[in-house]
Amino acid sequence: MSGQADDQCGREPADCAALPRVGQGSRVTLHFSLTLPDGAVIDSNFDTRPAVFTVGDGNLLPGFEAVLLGLAAGARQCFEIPPELAFGLVNAGNRHVLSRSQFSPDLELEEGLVVSFSMAGNGETPGVVTSVEGDRVRVDFNHPLAGKTIIFEVYVQEVQAISHTGAEQA
Repeated sequence: MSGQADDQCGREPADCAALPRVGQGSRVTLHFSLTLPDGAVIDSNFDTRPAVFTVGDGNLLPGFEAVLLGLAAGARQCFEIPPELAFGLVNAGNRHVLSRSQFSPDLELEEGLVVSFSMAGNGETPGVVTSVEGDRVRVDFNHPLAGKTIIFEVYVQEVQAISHTGAEQA
């Protein structure tokens, strides 16, 4: 079977009944694209090497993993992932007004600038400056895609079932 994806979503191979399907613990090789409903591309690997991950390993958001369950190798599908299952809803509590003095004096603050803050026990947390008014700096710590519906297009190239011992099954 070719690793090339075709241009049609909603396709499963004709002989898919005999193929392994994506399930918990499966090792999946796939091509994907993430777009906004207006067609803006967020990320895609259709023109590069496929991604490989294990379902349930935490490398893919649960909302994206959930739609992959049951797909067979060779399947090409498009899914609309609502904000609450993608990057979350916008949380007003993640928008803060900070004093200019909390930033380096050399930093030129302007709308759209991504800044990073050290958080106790959580490492670095990025935020986007949304406005600067005198000594007041508004920073949004929501994920940049929070509140957005994501179109998830996927071409499942290969599915390998993993046994309970962690060994790949043919």
